[in-house]
Amino acid sequence: MHNLRCFLSRVGLFSKPGLLPWCSRKPPGWSQLFLDSACKGTFTHVTAKKCPRRQKSHKKPSCLGPLDGSWQEKLADVVTPLWRLSYEEQLKVKFKAQKKILRRLESYLQTFHGVKVTAAAAKLEGFHCLLHPIIPSPVIDGYRNKSTFSVNRGPDGNPKTVGYYLGTWRDRNIVCIRSNHLKNIPEKHSQVAQYYEIFLRQSAMEPCLLFHEGGHWRELIVRTNSQGHTMAIVTFHPQELRQEELCVQKESIKEFFIKGPGAVCDLTSLYFQESTRTRCSHQQSPYQLLFGEPHIFEELLGLKIRISPDAFFQINTAGAEMLYRTVGKLSGVNSNTILLDICCGTGVIGLSLAQYTSQVLGIELVEQAIEDARWTAAFNGITNCEFYAGRAEKILPQLLKSKENEQLIVAVVNPARAGLHYQVVQAIRNCRAIRTLVFISCKPLGETTRNIIELCCPPNSTKKLLGEPFVLRQAVPVDLFPHTPHYPRALPGKPTIGP
Repeated sequence: MHNLRCFLSRVGLFSKPGLLPWCSRKPPGWSQLFLDSACKGTFTHVTAKKCPRRQKSHKKPSCLGPLDGSWQEKLADVVTPLWRLSYEEQLKVKFKAQKKILRRLESYLQTFHGVKVTAAAAKLEGFHCLLHPIIPSPVIDGYRNKSTFSVNRGPDGNPKTVGYYLGTWRDRNIVCIRSNHLKNIPEKHSQVAQYYEIFLRQSAMEPCLLFHEGGHWRELIVRTNSQGHTMAIVTFHPQELRQEELCVQKESIKEFFIKGPGAVCDLTSLYFQESTRTRCSHQQSPYQLLFGEPHIFEELLGLKIRISPDAFFQINTAGAEMLYRTVGKLSGVNSNTILLDICCGTGVIGLSLAQYTSQVLGIELVEQAIEDARWTAAFNGITNCEFYAGRAEKILPQLLKSKENEQLIVAVVNPARAGLHYQVVQAIRNCRAIRTLVFISCKPLGETTRNIIELCCPPNSTKKLLGEPFVLRQAVPVDLFPHTPHYPRALPGKPTIGP
């Protein structure tokens, strides 16, 4: 779905109850230890191996050489590894990967339902879940509406280089490469990054490469809309600077982009964030508007949508419209259903379907996104929506209790890479009113796999998963990220599970 937020993105439909007649196949690539525990009805949580503790090093790398085509190709191969293929070939690669993942997931679920795995069954090719053809992106090049640029040493050793990283912190071989050649980055984003680098190189303040080594200037985030409006967000580590000194730096970058060389970027707004962490939300460290409009707006599915600097919005606007249309078709909402949108971001899915359902309930952690959703609802005259800011695991259980004796509920979830909190899974699974679930996943492995297993497994009192299991019905791949291996997929389901 979704920044680095999206690796392999997908939409899927589940429904309750009853089990599909799963065909036995041995799950490829899974350990016998997992299969043994699965057959006993227990869960094995997939956890990433912890990396060895990084050793601090004050050694600064020397010049690695001039920036030439080889550096650019290396970066393209890392960030957009499918860039050498035609778009038709890219879609074939992604669909093949999608089939492999779905087959693995189905085999996983068979095991949890106690289906005997045989060698003969493992050779069968069919899916019980309907896998739809991949939906291509309407825009192939320069489709990103948000880009995050880092600051670090370039191949020539200059620490004030703006671009994307090659290498790893663990191996201490990080090098920053300008990204204006990448096929998924629009020219406007590259232009703003180029002028931010010019600003850094004339600034007396050093960049902040490692927090403990000092320095100040850090990341640049650029957001654009389909009308060409551009929002730039600069993050700055204050270290021990006094407030007067901070004001001087804010004024310097403001003047650069209003009256200096950066004026050619024609920014709609410029934000400044004092950040002492790798990532800070607006609540943790407020975004300070230095000049311009506080928001940018987008037209999508007949709605005017407000987007704040901290709000999540799918990075491929035209592709997002295809994704949301797909979710609408899979959801099957009508005037007798309530639409529950969990991890709703700026609320676009629920708002676009509000006219077809009796009520929309949205939950989102980021307060700015909820404010955007409420503004969008009011501006577009939508009155049957309620949006709640906070952690879904805190809000959802009580919200479902208040709605359980009302109409049927259609749930849509679009979690971040960390997946759904186990209390959210429990609340969805144990709510009898939820008969259809659309799971939008941007990373179908790891935590998403765990979430789907917990939603579809037999009742388990230890895990407090007492409701009817969902059953995976359909999978619809939607390509939001051309030139990369990532693509969203919608997985819908019902208790008989049946984007």
